[in-house]
Amino acid sequence: MAASATALTGFAAPKPKFKSPNEKLDLGIIGCGGKGQADSQGLSGENIVALCDVDADSLAAAAKKWPNARCYRDYRVMIEKEKSIDAVTVSIPDHQHAPAAMLAIKAGKHVYCQKPLTHTVSEARALTLAARKYKVMTQMGNQGHSSDDIRKLCEMIWSGAIGPVREAHCWTNRPIWPQGRQRPSGQDPVPSHLDWNLWIGSSQMRPFVEKWPEETTEGGKKRGGGNVYHPFAWRGWWDFGCGALGDMACHVMDGANWALKLGAPTSVELVDSSPICTEMAPSWSILRYHFPARGENPPCTLTWYDGGKLPERPKEMEKENFGQSGTIFIGDKGKIMCDEYCDRPRLLPESSMADYKRPDPTIPRVPENNPYLDFARACKGGPAACSNFDVSGPFTEMVLLGNLALRIGKKIEWDSAKMRVKNCPEADQFIHAKYRKGWSV
Repeated sequence: MAASATALTGFAAPKPKFKSPNEKLDLGIIGCGGKGQADSQGLSGENIVALCDVDADSLAAAAKKWPNARCYRDYRVMIEKEKSIDAVTVSIPDHQHAPAAMLAIKAGKHVYCQKPLTHTVSEARALTLAARKYKVMTQMGNQGHSSDDIRKLCEMIWSGAIGPVREAHCWTNRPIWPQGRQRPSGQDPVPSHLDWNLWIGSSQMRPFVEKWPEETTEGGKKRGGGNVYHPFAWRGWWDFGCGALGDMACHVMDGANWALKLGAPTSVELVDSSPICTEMAPSWSILRYHFPARGENPPCTLTWYDGGKLPERPKEMEKENFGQSGTIFIGDKGKIMCDEYCDRPRLLPESSMADYKRPDPTIPRVPENNPYLDFARACKGGPAACSNFDVSGPFTEMVLLGNLALRIGKKIEWDSAKMRVKNCPEADQFIHAKYRKGWSV
């Protein structure tokens, strides 16, 4: 089932179907809990005809809401059998984003995929190229990209409000799940409602452990008792997630990526972090991306802070505090700050906004600032969704290079065209994913 139709001699790939604006899409939902709930609700104006989840409890809850939908535990089976569906949502752990999305794309299905788009850099490149080849409509679930505010931010910077920008600083309070630990020993019975083999999916098999053992840290604090993998706690594991950077950078860095037209960095360095573990992202890190000149934009750096670390407080911030996530842009003529989803872009000091006249809008707006309506419109013959894979694929590549530097533990020199680290061939193992038998991209 992992083989694509085009790999079979004499077999033509299915063409994507486009409904008219007056019709409803037939949708398959891959992942019904967590973000899957939000994604299915966001597209609830369409026909949800198939549901898939490895957790029977999450599947049952979704089936109660969508009683006419057919239910599956394995997305490969769903995509194989549900030939009539127009599109799928992919709202499962990061390591299975690319295998599920690629299978759907090759089957001619439009794809709405949660962020980060993929688990590895090479997967992001592969999905970008596949979406073009198979001419399907796509969207990554970084919802701030659909907002008026990110467009206002771009228009402020492009109008020269703070002059050329040479630095940007992005931060987040994540992780809010365990990171920086060693894998717990032992093995627990797999809950009857969870198909552990399918949850592991494309990654390498490991024993199921339900809860972290209680322990005392070096600081004398007690920790433990929380979920090790499922639900929600998978993000910190390199085998399944992309850490705090993967969870939040596709939101927080989005404004910098768009407004500064960043593209691929020439290098990324690990500035500092808590102790590095082999299998998990650290509990905090600071990373710095270096970008060359881009047209009229000068060379610049973007510094990322997670785990509660923050950039230096600008003297212009007046009385406001850092939010849980945000960005500060430092230009030759001033500074701009925005919040987690690039919302509330404002000059610093904020009091200067009283006399500031925003530039006229130049970027097309998304109806109701709604990424789901944007995606559905694209699947019905409208313009491509704003965070389609031609946009979000290269952006995800850039984001995930930070994890590459983090895992290697030193500055990496990046060759985007050849998709390799020039100074560190051992990084290849993290650029390209290895899949268990039965899964592929």
